[in-house]
Amino acid sequence: MAELRPVLIIIDDDPLITDTLHFVLSKHFEVCVADSRAQAKSLLRQLDEPPSLALVDLGLPPMQHKPDEGFKLIGELLAHSPSMKIHVLSGQSDDVNVKHALALGALDFIPKPCDVDKLKELLLNSLKVQSVELSEALPKPEEDKNGGMIGESLPMQTLITQIRQFADSPFPVLIEGESGSGKERVASNFHRFSKRNKQPYLSINCAAISPMLAESILFGHAKGAFTGANTANAGYFEDVNEGTLFLDEIGELPLEMQAKLLRVLENGEYTRVGETQVRKSKARVVAATNRDLRAEVRAGNFRSDLYHRLGVFAVKVPPLRDLAEDSLILLDHFNTFYARETAQQAFKLDECAKSRWLSYHFPGNVRELRNIIIRLIAKYAGQTVNELQLSAELDLSRQNEVDGGSAVISNNGDLSGYALQHLQNEANVSLGQVLKSWEKAYVDAAMRITHGNLSQAAKMLGINRTTLYSRIQLQEETK
Repeated sequence: MAELRPVLIIIDDDPLITDTLHFVLSKHFEVCVADSRAQAKSLLRQLDEPPSLALVDLGLPPMQHKPDEGFKLIGELLAHSPSMKIHVLSGQSDDVNVKHALALGALDFIPKPCDVDKLKELLLNSLKVQSVELSEALPKPEEDKNGGMIGESLPMQTLITQIRQFADSPFPVLIEGESGSGKERVASNFHRFSKRNKQPYLSINCAAISPMLAESILFGHAKGAFTGANTANAGYFEDVNEGTLFLDEIGELPLEMQAKLLRVLENGEYTRVGETQVRKSKARVVAATNRDLRAEVRAGNFRSDLYHRLGVFAVKVPPLRDLAEDSLILLDHFNTFYARETAQQAFKLDECAKSRWLSYHFPGNVRELRNIIIRLIAKYAGQTVNELQLSAELDLSRQNEVDGGSAVISNNGDLSGYALQHLQNEANVSLGQVLKSWEKAYVDAAMRITHGNLSQAAKMLGINRTTLYSRIQLQEETK
């Protein structure tokens, strides 16, 4: 039997590039090709397993000259499969766009035109890193008492305490947190520290399953229930028995499935597709989301009763920027770990680089931190990294724009402190430009939270829809 090759998805609208890469890389990978974000999402739903690797062009249609579609796709790929290794393959080598793509979770950037042999080597190395990370995710008897959760800050210690407090309860848990913050680790620890830990732990990504098959996957189906159902199949609720079922990206679950999930949570009852027999589940459900489910409820995209049922116990995974010097502890941990696993020497940060590291906001959270360390080991194994070398890996442009935003500044005193620091560090400050940057940051954030819904974003910002549209148009014209 032929050895299974790792799956690589290439998303680029240039057929010359995709045809060439498909021809060359097919010797080493099972290559799938899409020419747009929409086609890529459709293709992902058709695959039996998520791709291990992705090559993403930033300038995808319908806006080939802007990176927006590429940025959105990176987030969607990682929502579909958090372990996927994404490389940005793009002619848009603008430093700001590159760093933002990396902050979103891409592992590395490859400019066009690329050396195909070098590209192949990078992809194969990414597979090694992925293999190392997946092996690290497996439970180990010798693993530390906190289940691999690293940090000494108060938010992290609070989270660890909550996990132990809620672990043995039969009630659902809702884990909220930003992309890349470690929600999967938290979910597995709810199982690990519970009395159910001898029972199965199963995980399903709601963003990765077809809405048409969601009911069958969760609850099973009878023979002949639909075309292709040649045998009866148990679903996840049946397979997990009395263990823990982790529903990741719960906000992606279709509304009709939300009602069926609510029934299981309320009385443990479900039926297979094509059957009338009522079955009982004793599984414990843990769900996770990086969306604001309250906003989704208000928008009519998520059931209010399901939200309240899932949130019997709600825990928030803190973003890395709120964990003080934990970023240095994580740096030491992953630096040692990846150096050992890749048979290289760890790097060091000089004092200026260490200060820069501590001041960085890590928009991509722990996932971004790990990727930065992987790149630094590849470039500077056994060396001392200076501030300039480190800054080349960080998305500092957006930090300068929004460092006083909701993520960092919470009161007028903090805001005044930020303004004082800004005026002291910059020789010529344009108040008009500062205000425009802040307005753009809030508009962009509102549009991202509401997934581009102009009316919802305007309501969130306290302005009318026409005003918001005018401001967005003005921002586009002044770019």
